Amino acid sequence: MASAWWPCLILALLSSLAASGFPRSPSRPLGKRSLPEGVANGIEVYSTKISCKVTSRFAHNVVTTRAVNHADTAKEVSFDVELPKTAFITNFTLTIDGVTYPGNVKEKEVAKKQYEKAVSRGKTAGLVKASGRKLEKFTVSVNVAAGSKVTFQLTYEELLKRHKGKYEMYLKVQPKQLVKHFEIEADIYEPQGISTLDAEASFITNDLLGSALTKSFSGKKGRVSFKPSMDQQRSCPTCTDSLLNGDFIITYDVNRESPANVQIVKGYFVHFFAPQGLPVVPKSVVFVIDVSGSMHGRKMEQTKDALLKILEDMKELDYLNFILFSGDVTTWKDDLVQATPENIQEARIFVKNIQDQGMTNINDGLMRAISMLNKAQEEHRVPERSTSIIIMLTDGDANIGESRPEKIQENVRNAIGGKFPLYNLGFGNNLNYNFLESMALENHGLARRIYEDSDANLQLQGFYEEVANPLLTSVELEYPENAIQDLTQNAYQHFYDGSEIVVAGRLLHEEMNNFKADVKGHGATNDLIFTEEVDMKEMEKALKEQDYIFGNYIERLWAYLTIEQLLEKRKNAHGEEKENLTAQALDLSLKYHFVTPLTSMVVTKPEDNEDQTAIADKPGEGPVDTEAARSMAYLTSYQPPQKPYYYVDGDPHFIIQVPQKDDDICFNIDEEPGTVLRLIQDPVTGLTVNGQIIGEKGGNSDSKTRKTYFGKLGIANAHMDFRIEVTPEKIILGNGAAQSTLSWLDTVTITQDGLSVTINRKKNMVVSFGDGVTFVVVLHQVWKKHPVHQDFLGFYVVDSHRMSAQTHGLLGQFFHPFDFEVSDIRQGSDPTKPDATMVVKNHRLTVTRGSQKDYRKDVSFGTKVACWFVHNNGEGLIDGVHSDYIIPELF
Repeated sequence: MASAWWPCLILALLSSLAASGFPRSPSRPLGKRSLPEGVANGIEVYSTKISCKVTSRFAHNVVTTRAVNHADTAKEVSFDVELPKTAFITNFTLTIDGVTYPGNVKEKEVAKKQYEKAVSRGKTAGLVKASGRKLEKFTVSVNVAAGSKVTFQLTYEELLKRHKGKYEMYLKVQPKQLVKHFEIEADIYEPQGISTLDAEASFITNDLLGSALTKSFSGKKGRVSFKPSMDQQRSCPTCTDSLLNGDFIITYDVNRESPANVQIVKGYFVHFFAPQGLPVVPKSVVFVIDVSGSMHGRKMEQTKDALLKILEDMKELDYLNFILFSGDVTTWKDDLVQATPENIQEARIFVKNIQDQGMTNINDGLMRAISMLNKAQEEHRVPERSTSIIIMLTDGDANIGESRPEKIQENVRNAIGGKFPLYNLGFGNNLNYNFLESMALENHGLARRIYEDSDANLQLQGFYEEVANPLLTSVELEYPENAIQDLTQNAYQHFYDGSEIVVAGRLLHEEMNNFKADVKGHGATNDLIFTEEVDMKEMEKALKEQDYIFGNYIERLWAYLTIEQLLEKRKNAHGEEKENLTAQALDLSLKYHFVTPLTSMVVTKPEDNEDQTAIADKPGEGPVDTEAARSMAYLTSYQPPQKPYYYVDGDPHFIIQVPQKDDDICFNIDEEPGTVLRLIQDPVTGLTVNGQIIGEKGGNSDSKTRKTYFGKLGIANAHMDFRIEVTPEKIILGNGAAQSTLSWLDTVTITQDGLSVTINRKKNMVVSFGDGVTFVVVLHQVWKKHPVHQDFLGFYVVDSHRMSAQTHGLLGQFFHPFDFEVSDIRQGSDPTKPDATMVVKNHRLTVTRGSQKDYRKDVSFGTKVACWFVHNNGEGLIDGVHSDYIIPELF
């Protein structure tokens, strides 16, 4: 849910700095000199480079600025960089005339003493402070002697959060003067492959941007480079001031062929999870809105505008209500109502008539909302597979009723009981944001500040869009027992469309050969299990991309995520628990050199022949806290049972095993591509299976030489209103009107009452309807550039004992016991394949001994199965003729 603003730079250089009246340097002659273009107040910033390396969403950013003092006196040069609030500074160095002064990360209390010592001597210290909505500004200044050069270099790191389906890199560019060598370089390496990459700038026309900007991506690598010349930086052709003043934005996303991706490097792993194609889980949302007198005017109008837009986006399966609190509490409806067009229209009228009045009773407003959601669930007024959400908006502190923050938190925590999340939106700055954040975090939600600005209504809408489409609830990510340690958060109440869950941890044994990760969650129509399996040796080969990968990036990603989550937990902890969390976060911050709320960056720099200490702290939102892929067999994968079995595979070859004879019968069906055949139909259980035939590439029309296969299968259960459409490209699950799309690159198990569907990546899909009906669909993939063949499917019935005696179809008719006799075995036209006479179903047939393949265990080579082949499309063996089984559509 955190914003996805990219950490790769947000730069503002201020070098038009006041002369400090220092004496002239004796080494510099007096008189007029020709100064290079771009000099401001004697200071030339001749180089600014921002180098960003993003590997698996973890960004390592280095901002380097070089300047020279052309003046005859010493000048003060300031270095300002704006970086994301969610980033951690990891290093800062100051180099003057070849001498480097490094920064050191120290415990805040230790740094504070050095800071106070510097302040007592009248020195100014460097600092980091909040700058706008998403940024912090790092500032440090130094006096540079006449003729001297100075280099500033700041390094910071951050894990990019996925937001509305993409990772967004937001760069604030503001150099304040022309820079001879200005350059932004962003190199991205994503093992999943990059699917989209774009860049745009608010301060430059597209024509001008195009000549200074290059962007490219291929496979796993992407690159963006922005190198405007000095002429391109000018605000006009003859101007000496810079037009580089605004936002430079890079967006990208990765390939999502599989919902999950696991990467392992040097004993640490990271697991990314972001499934697509799932139906949205219906939600019950209660909006708890502060309508006290302080909301009067623009804030109230913007809130109403936002709510009206949100109502337009509500889905008809959702439920909603509004609770308004001021001195007392009023509700729109007594209970939740469905978001039908009629109810939405009525809600719009209610919202338009909201009036501000009175005081602020946060406690009673929230308690009414919680009670309403609990009642709806207990009385089954909302769909069983739905989720609940509270969104509260307030612009102030509680001042009537229960007004003690700690007591309100306790009441809310006890009433919600962990059943659903609370999201708190704080409008403006005149409120206790730490209270709102703490209360949201302990109820599985988050807090967001809404800034008092002309776009406040868009900020509110934007937040709602983040939580509007839950795809999974009760999400748990599981890993091998006794194989991992130091795991980050691995249970989430919701997964929202467009976001991503990230879990990292350490391996107990680096010499593991295989690693398996399961993700379990409740979907809109069924329960799902996604499985990702990793071959450690293959992983090691795949990640040898040293040009892009920086150091132990997964270890640093793990440390970043661990610190971030420890700091969140710490906000609601007390006593010994808080001490332990603080100690853990501090130890990691110092070990990995992160500037966090518990540490400070200490830079000692020269000033007037003395050393001066500069401190860089990490600010917060509220008041400062002074305490402060081949592996072992997948466990649920299909293991072929013993006989009997029935299947169709290949061209298409039907194979029927007859237990009484310990023998097999086979036959082919020769039909035109596009024909749909009825394979199974059981009117009692409601099960049907149909298959559509495909041909070769190019459409061979010779019926004697052409090969046909099944290219699409339809499996349906009319009683459950459930169906599965399977092609070599994808699997579509339909449950009523809801639909989910899965890939053959997934390893996932989906369960609901009486149904289980398991996809084993690139191999097969197992479908079970209770105990007694199990089908397996085998995926056959061929070389994509093969001139003739194309991918196809095989269909196997491995358990049918629960299907009724009325089952029919090309395969289904053989589920009932039948007998045959073979005699007069003799040489056939092919000496290796004898002919014989078969008596079956009162027919006397000439059959030929041959063999087919069973691909259940080995999809590449198969297992040979000897069988008696019945000629002429199974005539005499099947009931009627094969054309009786042709149907118009798959479902």
